[in-house]
Amino acid sequence: MNQTMPVPMDVKLMNTTSLVLVLAFAGMLVTLGVSWLLQQNLFRLTAIRVGGDLNHNNAVTLRANVVPKLTGNFFTVDLPRAQAAFEAVPWIRKAVVQREFPNRLRVMLQEHQAIALWGQEGEARLVNVQGEVFEANQGDVDQDDLPLLNGPEGQAAMVLQGYRTLAPVFEKIDMRLEHLELTARGSWRARFDDGATVELGLGSFDEIRSRAERFVATLTQVSSKFGRTLESADLRYSNGYALKLRGITTTALGDKEDRKAKR
Repeated sequence: MNQTMPVPMDVKLMNTTSLVLVLAFAGMLVTLGVSWLLQQNLFRLTAIRVGGDLNHNNAVTLRANVVPKLTGNFFTVDLPRAQAAFEAVPWIRKAVVQREFPNRLRVMLQEHQAIALWGQEGEARLVNVQGEVFEANQGDVDQDDLPLLNGPEGQAAMVLQGYRTLAPVFEKIDMRLEHLELTARGSWRARFDDGATVELGLGSFDEIRSRAERFVATLTQVSSKFGRTLESADLRYSNGYALKLRGITTTALGDKEDRKAKR
């Protein structure tokens, strides 16, 4: 009966070492081959296809701002870095960058849609429809009568929501909301295109809208009675408001305690 002799340990070690060396050599060849392939001009980036929103940018501005920041070829280009480079271009809100074999990038752009100004007059930035503050040349804004919003840092989305809540209410009596401010205390203050100001006070959006609706329901009647236009109003009363017409000051309050307070 034949018996298989065990392989000596030194032979096993030699075979294992040989296999490791062969695999290492093969891996080195593959690495060198891939490295050589990646360096070929075939995969050098030669074009960038851009789609999406291009209302405020064109190929010239994009090339000047983005191309110098791109390094590598089709395989080695850093896509997150390329995305950041596009999103750093004025008016670009979001960029999606993809490879297109063998030597191109495809980019889909979303631009900011300016809906308001943000900050102090003369130093304002822009607010997009998502309530995000961004910086861009205001001369490029398509609309020339954007409202001015202001409030604590990081509250642009809330103030924009306040504007969307209040503007339609005042438009019912042809008052165009030009400036809306949320103070540090959380109080709302409005100014209109004719210079009139309205203090709306504290509260939720439903509460300030309710005050505004109560105000506009009677303002036309009051101003027509005196033949004067609105100068300012204070809606921070539980059942009424204080009113100042140009040339006349009067009150319209809903309870005795308020009347006494305004005497």
